[in-house]
Amino acid sequence: MGNDKFTESSLMGAERQEGRLQGLVDPPGDGLLTHPNDSIVSLFERVATSNPSRIAAVGGNVSLTYESLNTQANYIAKHLHTLGVRPDSFVAIYLDRSPEMLVAMLGTLKAGGAYLPIDPMYPTTRVLEMLGDATPAAILTSASLVTRLTDQISELSVSIIKIEDLLSESSTAVEDLPPTAAADDLAYMIYTSGSTGKPKGVMVTHENVIRLLQQTDPWFHFNSDDVWTLFHSIAFDFSVWEIWGCLLTGGRIVIVPFEISRSPRDFYELLSAEKVTVLNQTPSAFLMLIQLENDLAPMPLSLRYVIFGGEALQYRKLAPWFQRHGDASPQLINMYGITETTVHVSYLPLTAELARNPGGSLIGGNIPDLRIYVLDEHLQPVPVGVAGEMYVAGAGLAQGYLNRPELTAERFVPDPLGAPGTRRYRTGDVARWRSDHTLEYLGRADQQVKIRGFRIELGEIEAALLEHEGVRQAAVTVEEENNAKRLVAYVVPRAGQVINAIDLKRHVRQKLPEAMVPATVVEIAELPLTANGKIDRKRLPKVEGVELRVAKNGLAPRSEIERYLAAVWQEFLQIDKVGAEDNFFDLGGHSLMIVQIQARLAGRFSDRIKVVDFFTYPTIAALAKYLERPQDDTALELAALERADRQLQAFAAVKGGRREAD
Repeated sequence: MGNDKFTESSLMGAERQEGRLQGLVDPPGDGLLTHPNDSIVSLFERVATSNPSRIAAVGGNVSLTYESLNTQANYIAKHLHTLGVRPDSFVAIYLDRSPEMLVAMLGTLKAGGAYLPIDPMYPTTRVLEMLGDATPAAILTSASLVTRLTDQISELSVSIIKIEDLLSESSTAVEDLPPTAAADDLAYMIYTSGSTGKPKGVMVTHENVIRLLQQTDPWFHFNSDDVWTLFHSIAFDFSVWEIWGCLLTGGRIVIVPFEISRSPRDFYELLSAEKVTVLNQTPSAFLMLIQLENDLAPMPLSLRYVIFGGEALQYRKLAPWFQRHGDASPQLINMYGITETTVHVSYLPLTAELARNPGGSLIGGNIPDLRIYVLDEHLQPVPVGVAGEMYVAGAGLAQGYLNRPELTAERFVPDPLGAPGTRRYRTGDVARWRSDHTLEYLGRADQQVKIRGFRIELGEIEAALLEHEGVRQAAVTVEEENNAKRLVAYVVPRAGQVINAIDLKRHVRQKLPEAMVPATVVEIAELPLTANGKIDRKRLPKVEGVELRVAKNGLAPRSEIERYLAAVWQEFLQIDKVGAEDNFFDLGGHSLMIVQIQARLAGRFSDRIKVVDFFTYPTIAALAKYLERPQDDTALELAALERADRQLQAFAAVKGGRREAD
């Protein structure tokens, strides 16, 4: 009887979704054409053979046809073979966003290996942890990035390959290599935040990716007429959907430079100019576009779909978009997902009516080949309307975590309703079934949070704080203010130690991506505890009214521009004093705040100030000097390039998105 209830409450979403698959027409254009035992490589090669002259990827001043992308990847694969790359061995991709990055990823897969994406903006400590854990056979990088690696990884036995040098050696076309990777071999591994203080590598197969595209194809009909953006970092699994969703259906992918991804105006112009049809966004990034449209005359858009993922969606905030565009063209869709279950788990088309009457954070029903269970603490199904923890089973489950058998066994548990040997993934997310067979997301059951699309384990931040010599105890929480979430660190100093918030943030920034650096540091005498000796987070003091130990630079703003900039920073950072040499990021600034400040400053400085300028000139004094320069003074711009590169290395800003973030 219990199993009957379990099946009814947990699988009704699948029944609803399967009903939608009946009576659908074949997709227009090429669509997704698959054969049994296909790999990502075999699918791509079939598309490239059928459409050799079609543009596959555009980035900067470079465009690659399907033929040239395939040929260059073949050359990379041939070289990787000489280094011993074979199925289930890793090749690290340490490259900026570019067409060459796609060549490196595809070349790795053609060699039979699995790509390990590493964002060049990650701090060195993070990069070394990932490389040390994965022990890749090779690192594909560029001449501009290689110096960041060579001084750091001498102790690792790994080949460092500059991709532009390797491609320049190719004088003749290289034919497709014989098939090396099978469907059940690894395609990639993405590291996510870990509660123990160490990132964990999630291992995903070719088959995991292909079935995702197969199962969702009847809904989307992606085809060769589609234009996608690669908006997110490849170290973030939303990029898997963007890259292979496009290239395996014959579309064109536009690689969005980092600075454009952080500027809503520039990105909106790119969407219009490139006639983008498929846009994937975190809700926080898309809300910036909505606000931009409210302030500007809308430009013509060619969007067919806007697909959300990475964080809870507040439907009421979509109302201005629906008022302007309607709810059918483009179709907005919410897709809840997890790295461990291959990008997406659920599907929910959005309507204007839902924006008016949301009734909670709805995430829809499961992708057809997945099963979603909502269970209580005894692993029994809960009735409709009752909250429980979500478990996901089916073909999307990753192999597990690299070198973490205990954690894999803890999170990937046996599925009693599946075939013998099948598993289900314990998500840690709390949800409930509604009577209309849709799921409502309610939050987390543990210390994991999502901020601007990043999946963050608070325990990992606390572990980094505790490594500081002056910190005896630490707790991290999330607070929401003005519809934006921020991390707050509460620290108890060791006896005789004085904790400086800016120094502590710099310490964390050396170990973790910028999205995991607390915006605010609060020093307290002791952490409040529950009767069981655990941290009582509900009793931690509110930030408002707490005297924060933040070191302000003693140099006051001097010129009229410096004073104006300081006033704007004080407003957005919500602090009462900013020194001329204070660093924007040390004071709690982040990339989404930059966008808001840039919009404010644009009224005075027109197009003279861009988002990237905040990375180049992170202090009041430096930014003011830049804005006071003569319009034709390019020498100052050139001198700043090296400083900008250092700032961008240190700032692993929000990539728009997801799940690490999932």
